[in-house]
Amino acid sequence: MNSKKIEKPYTKPSHAQIERSVVTSTAIETGQTSNEVEGMLKKQRKKFSHLHLAL
Repeated sequence: MNSKKIEKPYTKPSHAQIERSVVTSTAIETGQTSNEVEGMLKKQRKKFSHLHLAL
């Protein structure tokens, strides 16, 4: 076997990937479905649309 590791260049996660991670993590922690959490976040996003994630 060849034990050399091939290094992949780092790619920054997209906004959608970060959002999906937050949704699934929150759903697991709260016992809600991902769809419920995603719906709540969309409502909150409209309320706080002037704020952005620091990436």
